[in-house]
Amino acid sequence: MRATVLPQYGEPEQLTVAELPAPSPAPGQILVRTAASAVNPVDLAVRSGSAAEYVKLPFPMVLGWDLSGVVEALGEGVTRFAVGDPVVAMSAQMATGIGTHAELVALDAAIAAPAPQGSDLAHAAALPLAGLTADQALEQLGDLAGSSLLITGGVGAVGGFAVQIAAARGARVSVLVRPGDEELARSLGADEVLTSDRPLPEGVFDAVLETAGQAGVITAVRDGGRAVSIVPAAAPEAERGIEVRMSFVEQDGNRLDRLARLVEAGTLTLRVADVLDFADAPLAHKRLAAGGVRGKLLLAPLSGN
Repeated sequence: MRATVLPQYGEPEQLTVAELPAPSPAPGQILVRTAASAVNPVDLAVRSGSAAEYVKLPFPMVLGWDLSGVVEALGEGVTRFAVGDPVVAMSAQMATGIGTHAELVALDAAIAAPAPQGSDLAHAAALPLAGLTADQALEQLGDLAGSSLLITGGVGAVGGFAVQIAAARGARVSVLVRPGDEELARSLGADEVLTSDRPLPEGVFDAVLETAGQAGVITAVRDGGRAVSIVPAAAPEAERGIEVRMSFVEQDGNRLDRLARLVEAGTLTLRVADVLDFADAPLAHKRLAAGGVRGKLLLAPLSGN
């Protein structure tokens, strides 16, 4: 099978397509023929070596956390899925060693979910990591109904899903974005759009979800409010009785199932910037690193070359 592999840490050009043995599903696993797999910031960190202290995996390494595809085979004991089912999944590659930038991926059935019906199957790969990150982070903020919530990076992959989920849960959602992204933020459901070229109001929000590494936004939270960050390197420091938490994404097939149903209902929008072949992984890494991408960059087995 074809896969995008990393033979050693380094620049994007280190990524190459290779033929690897096809995996077989172990008990409790499903074998998925990949439709697409997203490129995420964590993939850039692993590829460059900046996350090497957290990655204890041998080379050559297959990157990728997101997956959409069709079940090709079942491991012993799997009853949740059948061969031919379209599915989505998130594999925590840094921990499990199971990367998703491959034509065939064997992973635990418990971390997969039925793909959203009515959506392009390849595009469904935009959901798992970003959707789970947003949903799990918002859960740490508790009941959002009627509360005022500020989301930084509100048009990014995680922030965009967070805006839609929080709005559906009854929050009054404000977002902080770069100038030029106002219209996109409103289209995602933001009630108020703030731009990074203007000072933030101080002490007015019940809570903040920080997705963009802007720790100083805690000044916008009222005394005794709540803050959750998904950026460990730039977490806000607690002040004025504000509770600050970190949120780290976890594999969760049941939660992913609920998110897929929200896509079906039109509550969540799958945003895809481009679908590229496995061989174009270096280009995808460069585009993501350059910033400004609005929507997911997906890798897919588009050719056999």
